[in-house]
Amino acid sequence: MSFSSAVVASASGLGFGLSLIVAIGAQNAFVLRQGISGRHVVAVVAVCAISDIVLIAAGVGGFGVIVESVPAVLVVARYGGAAFLLGYAVLAIRRAFGSATLIAESVKTTAALGTTVATCLALTWLNPHVYLDTVVLLGSFANTYTSPDRWFLAAGAMLASVLWFTALGFGARLAGPLFARPVAWRILDSVIAVVLLGLGFWLLYTG
Repeated sequence: MSFSSAVVASASGLGFGLSLIVAIGAQNAFVLRQGISGRHVVAVVAVCAISDIVLIAAGVGGFGVIVESVPAVLVVARYGGAAFLLGYAVLAIRRAFGSATLIAESVKTTAALGTTVATCLALTWLNPHVYLDTVVLLGSFANTYTSPDRWFLAAGAMLASVLWFTALGFGARLAGPLFARPVAWRILDSVIAVVLLGLGFWLLYTG
């Protein structure tokens, strides 16, 4: 192992990690909404980043082989994730067409920390794409590297997750003035509902 190969592996992991997580999805939509509302942002960012770190380590460590050899793991995650996504989509629709919950001041006082963390964990760990991306795809990509460089690639991918969720969660506050108007929350929750419904039905269809 050389210093240059370690740098290349880390950069590859950073780029590959960003390519997997920088996309519109249930988890990112949830982090964005929490960031805009300013509710439990640190906890949400921490849960997402730590979850990715654990999954990436598992994938690079060889857990992806187990996931591929036991299809039931992904089947359970698929249907459980679909049910949760569709249920959360209904909540987003209710928020979008509600009235009192759309007022910016009241938005900040609704969800408790425990509920927020539990929702974030469910959106992360009940999503089969998380296992396919971080465990299977990233794990397979890491296997093309030798043993020392493989973990530098993992470190780069872990850094990508930390940077992305931190930027998404705390950067969303810049949009605060825009979301001082109830109509902006209606639009955001409508978009979130469409994304979640699409993902939920897609999981059921692919099953």
